[in-house]
Amino acid sequence: QVQLVESGGGLVQAGGSLKLSCAASERPYSSHVFAWFRQPPGKEREFVAAIRWSRDSTFYSDSVKGRFAISKDKAKNTVSLEMNSLAPEATAVYSCAVAPSPSYSTTNYFRWGQGTQVTVSS
Repeated sequence: QVQLVESGGGLVQAGGSLKLSCAASERPYSSHVFAWFRQPPGKEREFVAAIRWSRDSTFYSDSVKGRFAISKDKAKNTVSLEMNSLAPEATAVYSCAVAPSPSYSTTNYFRWGQGTQVTVSS
């Protein structure tokens, strides 16, 4: 079964940018959807963005729309999340996940990466 490994987290100042990557261990099914979720300290995990593997459809939460961009590299089996104009409220553990169809709910995602910490300092 596909395994996911995130990378690219770290410490960044407010207003800065960071790019996260999620590498899949094998080529995903064309029907798969990849998403990024984040879990701020002491809060519930929340949806950030998603992308269809076989189409160019993307989905964003209202809180990141216009500042974050999700993309895919089919040759490398990776999904990336470009984050711009970061604010301290974006501090969280960011995880990528895969689902059989688009969804904003964590329950529909059957495989998760281990997560990567993003810290935005003020």
